Amino acid sequence: MANQSLIGEFWEFLKIRKRYWLLPIVIMLYLMGLLIVFTEGSAVAPFIYALF
Repeated sequence: MANQSLIGEFWEFLKIRKRYWLLPIVIMLYLMGLLIVFTEGSAVAPFIYALF
């Protein structure tokens, strides 16, 4: 258990504490972060900024 990944540890926390409602929030934050990283400096950036 000492060599467990962050995702595995988070999943165990969700299972033990019955906090399944946190999973969609974390997934959306992850996807928004990926969107920001991948559109930085690209031609898609002006369209993404228009959404927010």
